Amino acid sequence: MRRIILPISVLLLALALPCSAAEKLIALTFDDGPRPYVLYGVNQPGTGLLDVLAHEDVKATFFVMGWRLTPKTWGEKRYETNIGVSCLIAARDVLRRGHEIENHTYSHADLRIAEAKKGRAWVLADVERGAKIVETVTGSKPQYLRPPDWDLPDGARRELEKRGYRVLSISSQNPPALRDLNSLDYLCAGKAAGCPKPSLAQSVLKAIEQREKKGLTTHVLVFHELTTTTAQLPELIAGLKGKGYRFVTVSDYMKQVQ
Repeated sequence: MRRIILPISVLLLALALPCSAAEKLIALTFDDGPRPYVLYGVNQPGTGLLDVLAHEDVKATFFVMGWRLTPKTWGEKRYETNIGVSCLIAARDVLRRGHEIENHTYSHADLRIAEAKKGRAWVLADVERGAKIVETVTGSKPQYLRPPDWDLPDGARRELEKRGYRVLSISSQNPPALRDLNSLDYLCAGKAAGCPKPSLAQSVLKAIEQREKKGLTTHVLVFHELTTTTAQLPELIAGLKGKGYRFVTVSDYMKQVQ
């Protein structure tokens, strides 16, 4: 048999490329829920986040706050509309529809500030408390943690990783394919200023194009359970599907990109 010897430059290029370079993947994620009025819509059937995802045949991963999964809780009275559905019932429905639920802590406190005021033990307990209540819904301990605002002291992160958590981050310490892409969608909600122009959807598509120029075809997109975000999803999903992307949950994404 004749041996084929490849140039060193080709071998180095192969080693530099991620193993999933041939496939274009999107892990679509939503923080800060469950928010029933966003998931189901208000007085407009078919406009809720879950309806949009079902229509587009897309599965997503929801990073939820533990306190919302306590019995009879439906949301924050000052900012949210009570549609008669509890967060716990909504979370179970999210799971039933084939989506994934992961941990966004129990309290949603800034963990760096919390550690400075209350100590590391409090931070670790808040994460574990969130994980335990998620487990009551899913039946298994969540694998992934996204700290609020990605703010987590290094020491607490190392301890949580020892406990088996995979901490998602926007830090440049993580490889780009495993680094969260911040959509900045919270700048489009309510009276918040600075919403990306010309639109949230177009802004995210442009950010992905910039990553593609660097050879990246796998992305973890971070959004929040917001009505303004929901309205932009059909355009965004259509644009990404048109570019050949396939949508997967975070756990599936990590298996394939790793």
